[in-house]
Amino acid sequence: MRKSSRWAAVVASLMVAVVGTSGVAHADDLKAAQISKSSKLSPERTDIWVKSPAMGGKVKVSVLTPRYSSGPRSTVYLLDGADAGKDVSDWITKGRAGKFFADKNVNVVLPTGGAGSFYTNWVHRDAKIGKPQWETFLAKELPPLIDAKFDGTGRNAVIGLSMGGQSAFTLAFRHPSLYSGIASLSGCPPVSGPVNESYVRTTVAKSGGDATNMWGPFGSANWDAHDPSRHLDKLRGKNIFISAGSGAVGPLDLTAPYDPKDGPRSAVTAAGSALELGAWRCSLEFAATLRANNVPFTDGFRVIGTHNWVYWERDLPVAWPTISQGL
Repeated sequence: MRKSSRWAAVVASLMVAVVGTSGVAHADDLKAAQISKSSKLSPERTDIWVKSPAMGGKVKVSVLTPRYSSGPRSTVYLLDGADAGKDVSDWITKGRAGKFFADKNVNVVLPTGGAGSFYTNWVHRDAKIGKPQWETFLAKELPPLIDAKFDGTGRNAVIGLSMGGQSAFTLAFRHPSLYSGIASLSGCPPVSGPVNESYVRTTVAKSGGDATNMWGPFGSANWDAHDPSRHLDKLRGKNIFISAGSGAVGPLDLTAPYDPKDGPRSAVTAAGSALELGAWRCSLEFAATLRANNVPFTDGFRVIGTHNWVYWERDLPVAWPTISQGL
């Protein structure tokens, strides 16, 4: 063997050794999310399936685009509550998001299948929820794909209801350069402390999951790490909106659609009243914290209203003037 050939062999052997010891990490680094399928359901709605390394499979996402538009557009991420639709976002089927955004010059991104997950990165695998990595998917993998396919500008806002309201604020302070606006409708943004943590745990348990698998044991540091009230400086300069009803039953509750499988209307209304009362207390607490620390926000607190889509459909137009300022 010639000297040059022997040297080439040595180099090749060293490369094999390096790959052998760190090949898995490098392979993971090379993985990238990609759109594996796209289906245009109407002039304003396209469903895409994203192959996500973080989520370990394909995630279905609906994207709404304006009826009439030209040039690049900013993007709004719209998050569901704890009962998130498996195949299509509740914002589409129950919140009439398509109608509201039809004349708005923005992309609207609606992930599916996030029920009980708080759209976060779970620490341990849960028997019911699994081990989703929603934060990585929503904040790192998905935005560049949306911007590339739907002519995005790179400016984003995030709006969530109930569970998704908390998630919106957590995503925003953990990725402050990504979002200019944040809105929580009937959510509970702070998660620290026995009362707030119990509210989150009850929400996860409603979907059959255990929040210890999400952020760890009661009072652990990971709960603080996902509490926007402990990271207020990351929210400064954002366009912030918070709303909730007092839980008081109003005329809309008497005619609101409901599923008879959930019980009689009176029971459904009573449950919605109790849930909204909890969101009201928590949202007021968060608003007081923002005010005490001189973090500007706009609120849409209502003296009437339960935990029901008939109210959230009306909250969205109230939130929009605040959220759209940064888009």
